[in-house]
Amino acid sequence: MSPVLDTAFIPPQDREEVVRHAVWESVVAVDIDHGPPADDMSVRIGLANVGPLRICSARATAVTIRRTERLARQDEEPAVFLGLQMTGTSLVAQNGRQCVLKTGEFALYESISPYTLLFDEGVDHHFLRFPRSALALPDRLLRESTTIALGSGNPVASLAFTYFSQLAGNDRLHQGVHADAIAQPSIELLRAVLTSQQGNSSLAKAPLEATLSLRVTQYIRRHLADPDLSAARIAAAHDISVRHLYAVLSRTGISLGDFIRTRRLAECKRELAGPNGRLRTIAATGRRWGFTDATHFSKVFKRAYGTTPRNWRDQNHDRSPA
Repeated sequence: MSPVLDTAFIPPQDREEVVRHAVWESVVAVDIDHGPPADDMSVRIGLANVGPLRICSARATAVTIRRTERLARQDEEPAVFLGLQMTGTSLVAQNGRQCVLKTGEFALYESISPYTLLFDEGVDHHFLRFPRSALALPDRLLRESTTIALGSGNPVASLAFTYFSQLAGNDRLHQGVHADAIAQPSIELLRAVLTSQQGNSSLAKAPLEATLSLRVTQYIRRHLADPDLSAARIAAAHDISVRHLYAVLSRTGISLGDFIRTRRLAECKRELAGPNGRLRTIAATGRRWGFTDATHFSKVFKRAYGTTPRNWRDQNHDRSPA
C-alpha cells in the first residue's frame, strides 16, 4: 500500500497534529502519545477502502494509542478492528483484559469500548476496520473475542492472517471490481475466525464455505506457472474433495479448466508483448505458464486471440529499426 502520509516531509512542529488529523478523519478518533520527540518521530501511513472495510497500514516509531471513554461514547458507527502484527510485538488492552501480539498474530478490539494499544518497539501493523453491524454476531461473542492473540493456535486464524495481510498490502485489491469481489468474503472470513475461536461450528461453517471459492481462485493464480496444477492438488490444498471443488466453482459460474487456461494464456500474451518477449522462445514461454506441448499452446492461443503467439510477439516487437 502506497503511503499517503509520511512525516519525513512534514515540519517537526506539525507532525503530531497532522498524524492525529489523518487517523481521526480516516480511521477512528483516538489519543496518540508519541514516544520520541517530534524531531525524531517517524510515521508512514497508507489508507484504503475495500467496500465497507477501511484499511490503515502503518510503520512508526514508538507510540501509545488510547481510545478513551469519552471518545468511545462519541462513536457514530460502531466498528470492530483487527490489528495485524507484521514484525515485533505490541500490547492490546480492552474490557479488563490484555494480550501481547507477536509477529504473525492479530487481535480484535471494538470502537464502542475504551482500549489501549502499546507499541514500545515501534509500529509495523495493519489495522482493518469492519462495521460491527456487518459481522451480524452476538454482542457477547464479540466481547469475549477481544484482546485474544489469534494466530498459530487456530488454523482458521492463521489462514486469515495471511489473507488479511495480502489484502492490506495489495493496492490492486482496493480498486473497482476487485474490491467489490472481496469485501463480503472478507467479512465472512472474519466471522469464521471469531465463531471457530468460540467453538461454534454452526456459525463458522457458512463463512468458511462462503470464502472457499475466493480462496481457491487465489490459490490458482499463485500457482499458475506450476505444470502439475490440477483439480486433485487444488482440492487437497483446501481439505476438500475434488467433487466438492467442482461444485463450489460451478455455483459461481467457473469452469476450472477454462479458468486456468484463460489466465495462463493471458500471462503468456502479456509476457510475449512485454519488453523481454524475445528473451525466450515461444515454446519456452508456453512452458513457463504450464503449456508443456508447444503445438497445443499455439492452437489454444490462436483460438483465444485470433493470432498465433509468434505473430502476436512480432506485432509488439517491430523488427525494423526505429
